[in-house]
This record gives sequence, C-alpha cells and structure tokens, in this order.
Amino acid sequence: MRVAIAGGTGFVGESLTGELVKQGHEVFILTRKKKESNSKNVSYIKWLNDGDHPAKDLREIDAIINLAGESINSGRWTEERKNRILNSRIRATEEILKIIKNLAITPKVLINASAVGYYGTSLNNTFTETSPSQGNDFLATTVKAWEQKAAEAAQHNVRTVFCRFGIILDKNEGALPRIALPYQLFAGGTVGSGEQWVSWIHLKDVIQGILFALENENLIGPVNFTAPKPLTMKEFGKTLGTVLNRPHWIPAPSFALKLLLGEMSTLVLEGQKVLPNKLLEAGYHFQFPELETALSNIYGK
Repeated sequence: MRVAIAGGTGFVGESLTGELVKQGHEVFILTRKKKESNSKNVSYIKWLNDGDHPAKDLREIDAIINLAGESINSGRWTEERKNRILNSRIRATEEILKIIKNLAITPKVLINASAVGYYGTSLNNTFTETSPSQGNDFLATTVKAWEQKAAEAAQHNVRTVFCRFGIILDKNEGALPRIALPYQLFAGGTVGSGEQWVSWIHLKDVIQGILFALENENLIGPVNFTAPKPLTMKEFGKTLGTVLNRPHWIPAPSFALKLLLGEMSTLVLEGQKVLPNKLLEAGYHFQFPELETALSNIYGK
C-alpha cells in the first residue's frame, strides 16, 4: 500500500510511519522542509509552501492520513493561539483536498484526525458515533469545522473516516507525562472534582486502529478512538498511582488549574464518556481495553 501522511513527524505520525514501514508499506510524508530519508520505504514530499506541487510526487497512492495541525497542549489558549490551532487544521485539510483533486487516480480513503471534543462535555451522558454534538466550546467548534472541511473528500468518491481521538496515552508524549509527574513526585491526587470522565486510548491501539480503518471498507464517517472502558478522573488517578506505586492524596483544585491554564484547563477539568462502538462492531480487538494493563505496559510494570 502507498500511503501519504500529513503530520507524519508528529506524536502519532511517527509511530504510525514506523508501523507502516514494518508491514512493508510505502510512506510519503508531507512536510514543509526538504528532508532526506534513511529508509527506502519513506519519502518526504514538500507541501504548504509557495511553489510546492505535492500531487506530482503522489501518483497512485492508496490512502491519505491527515494528522496535521498545531498542538492544543503547548501553551495557553490566547485568541491568537486558538486561531492558529483552527487555521492550521483547516489549511492542511484544504491542501489535501487540492491534492486529491489534482490526482489522476484518487486514493481510496482519507483518514482524518478529529477528537472526542466534538461531543461537548458532560458528567452524565454517554456518547457514541451516532450522538449529536452538544458542545459550543472552542474544542467542539474546532472539531466540527475540521470534520466539515474533510468531508468534502467524499465529493471525489473518497471514503472518509474521522478518527475522534480520546486522550492518547504514551510515556513520553501527549497528556500522560503531565498527569503522571505529580505522582512521580509523590504529590498526585484528584484533579478538579474527579467526577469528569476520561476517555483514553493507548497509543498502540491508535496505530492499530488506524491500520484497521485503512483496510476496512465498512468504516466511514466518525469513528471513536477510545478504549471501551472510560473512567472518571478520580478512578484514573487512583489507577495511575497504583501502577506507579505512588500515593493518590493531594488534590489539584479546579480554581488553581483555571488560574494556571486558563481556558485550556477544560482539557483536564471537563470531559465526556465516549464509547468506540464502530470499531467494536467492525471487529477491532483492543490490545489494551483496561487502563491498568495499558499503564502497566507503558511504564514496564
């Protein structure tokens, strides 16, 4: 399979590229800067610069995976940053649509990143792929605009999948290192009320789930990438403390996190209970359906 990846050098993209190459696929990474590859199965294609024509180098590709966009975790959400977060996703998706339009043979599938923030936040509701969005916060509006733009690929007869990612767990990247640090310093405890839901997923299930979606023609539209057993933040913290052999005792009150993080505090103070119905119904088997086994794998316990 010949696969193009936007965002191929990022957190998820790097691991995904490695797994695709391991399985013998050919990968084309869309990048702003010219790079030389040390693998015969990986090529770097320039894009998003004036004068770039990536479609010329992407003939006969089978799939495009769009993971591109500015990180939502790397600083306070000022109005300028929020604009960059949204615009980076829309621009990258628009460029991918141009590539699809300019290809003589269109790819079979577009796998587009998304997020469970689409649903809005709730302490009581359970969300599946058929649930409407009840959110009008920054994350929900960003995700809805992103998916709406990516959905235009269907006009070119390209099967389109929106991977609505939950909190992706990895030892060195994403949210987990920040959540785990207080525990490693013997200062871990409940964040906020502790009643907010954490819909999580191990990085390995993200990668295998994307590969599953690439080849499963029955998967189309929104697909929740979350483990089948979400937990409240209180339960999440207690499990993390158990795996790290650290106490769960010093709470992080909501007001302090709001002062520290501003609007970005919603990432940890609010949540949603999201189930991966489509993946399960399509026959995907999670490697890590339980949080304790996922964390034990991540921390080598």
